[in-house]
Amino acid sequence: MKIGKVSVNVLKRSVLRQIKTTGNEVRSGAGIGEDCAIFSFPDGCMAVSCVQEAAVAVKADAGETLSAEKRTMTQLIQKCANNLAVRGAEPAAAMIVLLIPEDLEEPVLKEIMEDAQRVCEGLKMQIAGGQTRVTAGVTMPYAVVTGIGKLRPEVHNSLRGVQAGQDIVVSKWIGLEGTAFLAKRYGRELLQRCPAYLVEEAAGFDRYLSVIPEAAVAVKSGACAMHDASEGGIFGALWELAERAGAGLTIDLRKLPLRQETVEVCECCNVNPYELLCGGSLIITCADGNALTSKLEAAGIPAVTVGKVTDGKDRILRNDDEVRYMDRPKNDEIYGGFKKS
Repeated sequence: MKIGKVSVNVLKRSVLRQIKTTGNEVRSGAGIGEDCAIFSFPDGCMAVSCVQEAAVAVKADAGETLSAEKRTMTQLIQKCANNLAVRGAEPAAAMIVLLIPEDLEEPVLKEIMEDAQRVCEGLKMQIAGGQTRVTAGVTMPYAVVTGIGKLRPEVHNSLRGVQAGQDIVVSKWIGLEGTAFLAKRYGRELLQRCPAYLVEEAAGFDRYLSVIPEAAVAVKSGACAMHDASEGGIFGALWELAERAGAGLTIDLRKLPLRQETVEVCECCNVNPYELLCGGSLIITCADGNALTSKLEAAGIPAVTVGKVTDGKDRILRNDDEVRYMDRPKNDEIYGGFKKS
């Protein structure tokens, strides 16, 4: 394809035709010559937005194409939806900017947009517009996704923020996203050390990446604040939560929920599961952790109370009688893997 905006025919054929109109929130959206999207929310709802960007991995299941710097469209849009849900918003729409290299074939562009439409339909989001441009500045497809959600006033007012004395709850298990990546990227190496069923199960942890269900339960159950764990692992996410609030915390290391598959994969790949990509796990602060975990469990979502928010700024990890201070977030372990072995 030629450098610059993709041609009108390509835009119509491989981009716009993949986008389906859903819901009523987007009053005016993706189309030829449409530079803005117009949103309309009833009952005084507020619009919330967030941005995610990454090089796009086109073949998600081909281990040799995956790298720590690439994401699938599913992962990018899901991350936006997670971020919106954590702020109490209902994901409504996505704006997508695609920068593509000259040698990209049109069927690949179509596949990228089909993937984007598929995940948006599953999340009840509408692709509201964006840009699609061919440029010599990239050597692989690159996407910038802006997620837009609607936030009801009563939900906004109910999220009071992090305060000392609150319990800290973690949903599902830590390291899910990183475990799935490592199992796909290093599948052959892992099969020499781990049983096939374990590697296959670990590679399928992508199915747990949405935190929208637990965010919805948490909002209805008196959550004070939420933070979706991601790059930097659970340690990085806990630090960010405390740093943003100017608070301290005490965490029981033994209570941080780990799947056995994550333990095995991390041991084989020589990475720290507590500092590994943690997408799929939601950190929630609330007045009564036991009550919240019970409601999450009733909704089919595993959860555990792992600690408390404290006065001051000390971030403490307890492991039986051992007590140590949490370090500032480090570079995510996903960038190491077998390189450190």
